[in-house]
Amino acid sequence: MAWSTLAGRKTLPMVVLAILSMAVNALGERRQLQLMQDPAGDVLSYHGGAVLSGDIPVSIVWYGKFTPSQKDVVVDFVRSLTPTSRQAATPSAAQWWSTLATFYLSNATTGGGGGGGAKSVTTRVVLSSQVSDEAYSLGKTLTLVQIFQLAAGTTPKRGAVVLVLTDPDVAVEGFCSVRCGLHGSDAGAGYAYAWAGNAASQCPGQCAWPFARPAYGPQDPPLGAPNGDAGVDGMMVTLASMLAGAVTNPFGGAYYQGDRDAALEACTACAGVYGSGSYPGYAGKVLVDTASGGSYNAIGGGKRFLLPAIYNPATAGCSTTV
Repeated sequence: MAWSTLAGRKTLPMVVLAILSMAVNALGERRQLQLMQDPAGDVLSYHGGAVLSGDIPVSIVWYGKFTPSQKDVVVDFVRSLTPTSRQAATPSAAQWWSTLATFYLSNATTGGGGGGGAKSVTTRVVLSSQVSDEAYSLGKTLTLVQIFQLAAGTTPKRGAVVLVLTDPDVAVEGFCSVRCGLHGSDAGAGYAYAWAGNAASQCPGQCAWPFARPAYGPQDPPLGAPNGDAGVDGMMVTLASMLAGAVTNPFGGAYYQGDRDAALEACTACAGVYGSGSYPGYAGKVLVDTASGGSYNAIGGGKRFLLPAIYNPATAGCSTTV
């Protein structure tokens, strides 16, 4: 939820949503073509607002029950976004993040909640804390406001991002029907957050595609989940997309196209694209692990991931790691 403070009161002016179902993948493709060819000039561009850059502290809220192996997938992804001298495997999650930083973060206005200046800043992701709520303190049915409350409960610093993850038993307002994840912010406090849900038992055909058969449309065999868990691997696709939006358009005034309350952003402008030759219903040409059969396009921390393509404003195309 994007909060702003006016005269001591909190208002709720904007929520940035991601709907990653098969239907919206197709819609996203149609809108993407409009974005690339729109004669009116309505393209994904920089609107002058602040992005997040420099050292970005990332906290994780585990809401519900996650196994150690499921947590490892997410933690290894976050840690692998900042390259180290030991990361030799390619294509890498660090390369994906570097592409995002080059396209969107390097020369934009920086700072938590406005301010800052247009300057080139190296961006690093730093895992700062993890909080587990296995007792479902807010229940198993959450509103979007409660998602914000879970993020705010970590008392994030300015310029930080909080990742809120919900397990398969948690129903979130609009989950499966209109969204698979979202990102928002507290503009007054200067931090952003992103939420993604595990859709394994609720709507795998909508929010765990391409690792599950789509709820409708072409019924091609699903791709193998790179970490052997379609629910978590599908959640990672959404989480990566929402994290990209949270840093490139944290407060609603930076990089986006269209209505700022329902905008296309760095990854949602390329919804459903993971490799070359992608089209609606087909993820594109990606890599396959010969041992496990899992499909992936990035490696990090010893794990494999399928990460969404990143829209390149300079070329009006979708950039993939493979």
